[in-house]
Amino acid sequence: MVSVTYAKSISVQEKKQKFLNTFVPAVTQVYDELTQRYKKTQELLEKNPKSPEIAKLMKTYHAKDTQDLLTRLKPHPISVTLAQAAMETGWGTSRLFKIANNAFGVWSFSKNEPRVPAFAYRNKKQVYLRKYESVADSIRHYYKTIATVKVFSKFRAKTMKTPNPYTLVKELDKYSERRYVYTNKLASIIKYNQFLKYDK
Repeated sequence: MVSVTYAKSISVQEKKQKFLNTFVPAVTQVYDELTQRYKKTQELLEKNPKSPEIAKLMKTYHAKDTQDLLTRLKPHPISVTLAQAAMETGWGTSRLFKIANNAFGVWSFSKNEPRVPAFAYRNKKQVYLRKYESVADSIRHYYKTIATVKVFSKFRAKTMKTPNPYTLVKELDKYSERRYVYTNKLASIIKYNQFLKYDK
């Protein structure tokens, strides 16, 4: 008789705790990095707005002016990031997260960057997703995507006006094809899992 070993299933609570153990430290680390850069940029703009460092940041983030630069550099609340990561990875259980550290469903359009094939096709072409060396790298790229992509301009502008995640997630409707079903789910995840406690 051949013995069969079944993988031990874990409870929803255990799955969520494992997700939090992985993501809370990583998101907090990246958020702190971005907050420090934001503050240093503010200080540098007051001293020397025409410095090479500011010019480089303006180019990197496609900023129209210095105020637009600050808008793009200001990180949004940790609770929003955690909710999106939970949604995109199935609380850390998705195949693509496990093999590629891709926490936000970021696609790859270049064969010259690390990537993995997804089980999906668009216009009869294979879809690829970015592969990251670490969870923190995935989070950094996600924040940069929010900071630079045009469709998130309203979200960025709102971030400068309020830290309220329930207000902010309404502007993330273009992140998913599910639009407002997606944003409503983000708000529910934040509330039900008490993610506000992680915000600074």
